[in-house]
Amino acid sequence: MLQRNKLLPMSCLILFFYVFVIATSTSPHAARKNQGSEVDALLKWKASLDNHSRALLSSWIGNNPCSSWEGITCDYQSKSINMINLTNIGLKGTLQTLNFSSLTKIHTLVLTNNFLHGVVPHHIGEMSSLKTLDLSVNNLAESIPPSIGNLINLDTIDLSQNTLSGPIPFTIGNLTKLSEFLSGPIPSTVGNMTKLRKLYLFSNSFRENIPTEMNRLTDLEVLHLSDNNFVGHLPHNICNGGKLKMFTVALNQFTGLVPESLKNCSSLTRVRLQQNQLTGNITDSFGVYPNLEYMDLSDNNFYGHLSPNWGKCKNLTSLKISNNNLTGSIPPELGRATNLQELNLSSNHLMRKIPKELENLSLLIKLSLSNNHLYGEVPVQIASLHQLTALELATNNLSGFIPEKLGMLSMLLQLNLSQNKFEGNIPVEFGQLNVIENLDLSGNSMNGTIPAMLGHFVDMLSLTTVDISYNQLEGPTPNITAFERAPIEALRNNKGLCGNVSGLEPCSTSGGTFHSHNTNKILVLVLSLTLGPLLLALIVYGISYLFCRTSSTKEYKPAQELKIENLFEIWSFDGKMVYENIIEATEDFDNKHLIGVGGHGNVYKAELPTGQVVAVKKLHSLQNEEMPNRKAFTNEIHALTEIRHRNIVKLYGFCSHRLHSFLVYEFLAKGSMDNILKDNEQAGEFDWNKRVNIIKDVANALCYLHHDCSPPIVHRDISSKNVILDLEYVAHVSDFGTSKFLNPNSSNMTSFAGTFGYAAPELAYTMEVNEKCDVFSFGILTLEMLFGKHPGDIVTYLWQQPSQSVTDLRLDTMPLIDKLDQRLPHPTKTIVQEVASMIRIAVACLTESPHSRPTMEQVCRQFLMS
Repeated sequence: MLQRNKLLPMSCLILFFYVFVIATSTSPHAARKNQGSEVDALLKWKASLDNHSRALLSSWIGNNPCSSWEGITCDYQSKSINMINLTNIGLKGTLQTLNFSSLTKIHTLVLTNNFLHGVVPHHIGEMSSLKTLDLSVNNLAESIPPSIGNLINLDTIDLSQNTLSGPIPFTIGNLTKLSEFLSGPIPSTVGNMTKLRKLYLFSNSFRENIPTEMNRLTDLEVLHLSDNNFVGHLPHNICNGGKLKMFTVALNQFTGLVPESLKNCSSLTRVRLQQNQLTGNITDSFGVYPNLEYMDLSDNNFYGHLSPNWGKCKNLTSLKISNNNLTGSIPPELGRATNLQELNLSSNHLMRKIPKELENLSLLIKLSLSNNHLYGEVPVQIASLHQLTALELATNNLSGFIPEKLGMLSMLLQLNLSQNKFEGNIPVEFGQLNVIENLDLSGNSMNGTIPAMLGHFVDMLSLTTVDISYNQLEGPTPNITAFERAPIEALRNNKGLCGNVSGLEPCSTSGGTFHSHNTNKILVLVLSLTLGPLLLALIVYGISYLFCRTSSTKEYKPAQELKIENLFEIWSFDGKMVYENIIEATEDFDNKHLIGVGGHGNVYKAELPTGQVVAVKKLHSLQNEEMPNRKAFTNEIHALTEIRHRNIVKLYGFCSHRLHSFLVYEFLAKGSMDNILKDNEQAGEFDWNKRVNIIKDVANALCYLHHDCSPPIVHRDISSKNVILDLEYVAHVSDFGTSKFLNPNSSNMTSFAGTFGYAAPELAYTMEVNEKCDVFSFGILTLEMLFGKHPGDIVTYLWQQPSQSVTDLRLDTMPLIDKLDQRLPHPTKTIVQEVASMIRIAVACLTESPHSRPTMEQVCRQFLMS
């Protein structure tokens, strides 16, 4: 089966960049005769299509196809048809009745995104002038005919996203002018295509060797073979021409050594060899790559030492060589790769100390050195890596005291120091890790009591999992949910822990003095009232009921209603920002704190007693019958609070009360895109670079929700109101995944599937919401960002235009360019092509048929290529 992820209709790519002119000298009589045969061939084919398709081609009448026939372009000198572009108009039928022998003057045939079925006819090989053939995204079946090799002028072919099967014929080697070859297994004749620049064969089920003839492809820039079952060795001279940029062969069964030609392949930007069975000593297998950004060699059988040359790769952002057999030390020179954002050397046999030179990696987000044989103390310089979100040093021989300054890593989400030889107390400074979620200190020799600060919700807001087992700790466990819900396995084998945890001894009255002073302070903050001396166990037992109840509520309520009323326990903050604090901070949701209005509720800014500012979305009346499956709802909210992405607003949790129900989000200072675009002064400062980057941010967020979350999350309400900016103009998508359980049975369509003006057209006749609905809304949002206002009737206008009217135009004649936001200067030459590309991508997203819209993964890839 021949498949690949469709980036966008190839017509958008190919027709924009090439202007095809076939100058033919023929007599008027010959021209009329040739045109007559062309007309006859096309009208006969039209007659074979279904009624709906014939109606779509209603302009195909008479004998002059060059005047107004849909999708037809002619050479005005010879009066012959030279281009057929019927992209995405909904044609149903086969190609069997199309007489290709009458279409010998055509250089471009684009029928992508239709419903054509049957086989690719053998006589397609008679189109001797053809340069571009795009039959992608249809239902064509069986094998590719060998006659395809007769199209010797082809420079682009796309047959992807059909149900084709069998091998690509060896005659494909005749296509020596081919520059893009997009899917299929690799015949040995591929070596004849010496002008081939890009070869995409990823995500299929091929089980073949790579032919050695591929070494002859000296113009090759991109080789993408990931996620197949390829076997054998990688081509030794794959970078023979010195032009290779992307070399991606991950998730296969390749064996043997790294190709020798890669060592001096200075053009490389991305290399992915992970999850194969490659072997060999990599000490000297790789060179210095001035353009390299990404290198992943994980999950292979490489051995040897880490080369100091990695430090000379100045643009390297990600280096992953985990789960191999590396020995020796981490070279200090690695600290010179100052653009590194991720360094993963885990699961090897590395020894010696962690070099202090890593402090120079100021952009580092993730450092994983777990499962090695590193020893010595953790360099205090690690604390200067302020961008770190994950520090994983587990299962080594590290010793000494845990540096107190690690508490300065304010962005840390995961800290794993387990299975080492650390001793001393848990640093009190860990209470400053405001956003930490997972803390693992198990399997060390830590002693003393757990610092009271770890139980102080002001400083550890989102801790959800903790493991301190197999240490020498004693005394009470903190009164926070991460500890109270921890399994006994996460606390066992200590000197004398006690607390309100199943499997632990309850603390005695005297034992409670470990925390008595601090605990009272905490409870004052939590409940905002003074408590008399109560037993600690009673407080812990009763606190979940006090959080979301008001003291004035004394009326009788059925048990079911009480259970439904108090949902604060599922909060990822584990109850540390209580209902009363929200009410007080917003003055019972006074309008002076209002910062936004949405379909499901109003958004308020709330500054808590701790000084933290959050955004509170107070939901419109949320009755019990509107949430028939409360368990599913709570599970859904809990899952959403676990989502972490740079371009997604953090959802802290949910509180349900008979008076108010609200969601609590991270607060972002710049506000919504909707408000910015409506303000002329702010919009004027919102230049083209910022707008382009924000569109990419939103695309990345949706790609994550659709393709990296399991199960996929459909946002359902993408609009400018739900795109929030921080002070650095980084976009964050809000309200993700909540629409489907907020009043799902309401007659108000906006509460189910988005905001009017952004909702996909199919929602007018179906309530089935999927990822393609988000894609449509993204298209609207993209045009709104570039036009400075909602595109309005432009969508309807686009649906009424001939298919090629947008894709087959130069930038200066593109009708939508005139719609750009007039509050900004016209885009400069450096940005104008990217703006134009985004308009084309938006148009593809706005296709009326959901099936024909790209996925968000394809959109993101297109952004990378533009």
